[in-house]
Amino acid sequence: MEELFNDSQLNDIKDKVLAGERLTREDGIRLMKSNDLLTIGYLADYVRQKKCGDKVYFINNRHINHTNICEIQCKFCAFGKEEDEEGAYTMSLEQLAEAIDDSPPEISELHIVGGCDNNLTLEYFEEMLRLAKRKRPETHIQGLTAVEIAFLAEENSLSVKETLKRLQAAGLDSIPGGGAEVFSPRVREEVCPDKISGEKWLSVMETAHNLGIRTNATMLYGHIETEAERVDHLLQLRELQDRTGGFMTFIPLAFHPENTELEEISPTTGYDDLKVLAVSRLLLDNFEHIKAFWIMLGTKLAQVSLNFGVDDLDGTVIEEKITHAAGAQTRQGLTKQEIITMIEKAGRIPVERDTVYNHLEELS
Repeated sequence: MEELFNDSQLNDIKDKVLAGERLTREDGIRLMKSNDLLTIGYLADYVRQKKCGDKVYFINNRHINHTNICEIQCKFCAFGKEEDEEGAYTMSLEQLAEAIDDSPPEISELHIVGGCDNNLTLEYFEEMLRLAKRKRPETHIQGLTAVEIAFLAEENSLSVKETLKRLQAAGLDSIPGGGAEVFSPRVREEVCPDKISGEKWLSVMETAHNLGIRTNATMLYGHIETEAERVDHLLQLRELQDRTGGFMTFIPLAFHPENTELEEISPTTGYDDLKVLAVSRLLLDNFEHIKAFWIMLGTKLAQVSLNFGVDDLDGTVIEEKITHAAGAQTRQGLTKQEIITMIEKAGRIPVERDTVYNHLEELS
């Protein structure tokens, strides 16, 4: 492999990575701007191998989007609707019960997220969580983004901590990473001015971590953000992880422009996607896992990403709506065997996990 670096302008960064040294902001920007994808991928794969060997994780999970009505109309979102807009919906508790009943018995996670609808009370969510726990007592509930939680707290004149404690008591087990977008105030002012700030998102997650609630983290890339703003986003996540250790995995999310107010922006390329995944692996040295969300990337690129620092392919999903509203051409779900085959064909060991990365089955 040494010949790979003979002409690389990243040799000093390579030396840091191989020595286990933490990369700086300047290192991150150079990596994001570099076209030397093979070197970046090799280094990310080196780090992945040291962290988890040849294991690649996946989960049997079910996504439920309880409402698409949202008070926060982001320019990059094709899912959210106004209350009186055609196609707007909110699931009743009875419909939620049916969706849970219709879920395969082998799922280990219910993933529940939706819009910020001021018609839905905190009691609605508490009953939703209790209902899910009654029907699937052994199933982990990962639900409600930091944005939804902050919205609920404000609507009910409660602190984020009080809101989280009530949701936790009702059955919330962990929080997904959605709503982070890019933390840059410039970006948020342009594409999601009514959404909570990046600082607020981080604050909600820190409060959750301090209550013992594990969370994921994301970054929506490929719209108007700069390479430096991507790196700053990653470093703010790294800083919070240094303090709390509460993040389980990081999921870069590729922007899908179709049916959004940013439709004129070209979709990300496979080159972009692999580089963001790999640089994330290199900068987020205190995150155990980097996930390729196959719904957004497609199964083929997600499979290739296993050589670019990725060790998790998410899961079976069953019914994804948010990305498909923005034109995703992928299927809405995969079977367990299809995911296993993807991993094995890449020369890796499939490991079925639960939400918090307990091993349920290793298939070697």
